[in-house]
Amino acid sequence: MLWNTLLLALRSIRRNLMRSFLTILGIVIGVAAVITMVTLGNGATRAVSDQISSMGSNLLMVRPGQRYGPGTEAAPNFKSADVEAIRNQITSAQAVAPVVSMSATAVYQARNWSTVVTGSNNDYFQAGNWELAAGRSFSETEERAGKTVCVIGDTVRDKLFGGQNPVGSEIRIKQFSCEVIGLLKAKGQSAMGSDQDDTVVMPLRTVQRRLTGSQDINRLSLSVREGASIDAAKDQLTLLLRERRNIAENEDDDFRVMDTRQIAETLTSTTKILTMLLGAVAAVSLLVGGIGIMNIMLVSVTERTREIGIRLAIGALEREVLLQFLIEAVVLSSLGGLIGIVIATAASIFLAGLMNVPYLFDPGINLLSFFFSAAIGVMFGFFPARRAASLNPIDALRHE
Repeated sequence: MLWNTLLLALRSIRRNLMRSFLTILGIVIGVAAVITMVTLGNGATRAVSDQISSMGSNLLMVRPGQRYGPGTEAAPNFKSADVEAIRNQITSAQAVAPVVSMSATAVYQARNWSTVVTGSNNDYFQAGNWELAAGRSFSETEERAGKTVCVIGDTVRDKLFGGQNPVGSEIRIKQFSCEVIGLLKAKGQSAMGSDQDDTVVMPLRTVQRRLTGSQDINRLSLSVREGASIDAAKDQLTLLLRERRNIAENEDDDFRVMDTRQIAETLTSTTKILTMLLGAVAAVSLLVGGIGIMNIMLVSVTERTREIGIRLAIGALEREVLLQFLIEAVVLSSLGGLIGIVIATAASIFLAGLMNVPYLFDPGINLLSFFFSAAIGVMFGFFPARRAASLNPIDALRHE
């Protein structure tokens, strides 16, 4: 009986293909929108997580001052002695990198490019999870003597050298020449939107002597050993810096210790909330599609009143008539769900490539959207089906 009822429902849908397509259009759009929004949101979350990971694993970043903006009291920068104290007293520290950064123009032959010049040591590459694509990092002699050598990022290589290998060439930074001894592997954009590859890294003393003219250190990057507690290292670091900067117990810190885990959690939770919000907004179109199905089914009941009366007169049960119209509504909504999944998959792959985020197939949201579309057919198809089943056979046969 169920098979015959399904065949009757399919036959009725096939009789009015255009009307059936327009009926399920709302379901198609709703399912496609929900799946596409959630899929792109998951891809964006993964992209943010990967970008945070590229900054360095188990990384703590220390900056002077508590906040930015006018009216804030300037806090003193760090000194080389602070770096040595952290390296000697924080046992869980794997790499401690002092960092001095400033903007400067790099020149090679007829090309020039405004970039960020960073002064640090070899721990900077380890803490920041940097890898070399070519060349080498600094030697101990170059670090101690402040030699004019540098390691450049992929963006600087592209702007100044094009496709050439830059290792062994010399670039000019302000009034001095610098030998390129290494090329960093490309990382791409950071979670904050800045280009991580737009950098020139030199020994700390080189930048301090030739560019900044002071021994101050703008920030510190500290990588915690694998398996060690980042929270414990953060607490030890805070206590050590408070002691070295002579901060009383009742005074606030004049520095900030930022954990990349916290940055990742904040950014990923934000993208997840936005994904849920966009998915909920898109789901409204599913309800609109359900109302469209109910409307068309009511019209179908009115058009087929005489047919229903004949079926009831020759012995069809009310539940059989109800089941026929209910299955017809479910088939319509399920078909819309399947078409919506196909469209969403194609749209997600295309938009993920356009937005430069990974495409992550989520079977959960696809199955949920399909079953929800079928449930829409049951909910909005029941009232028209019930109305058809409750028709009086005599009145139905008299209907013109």
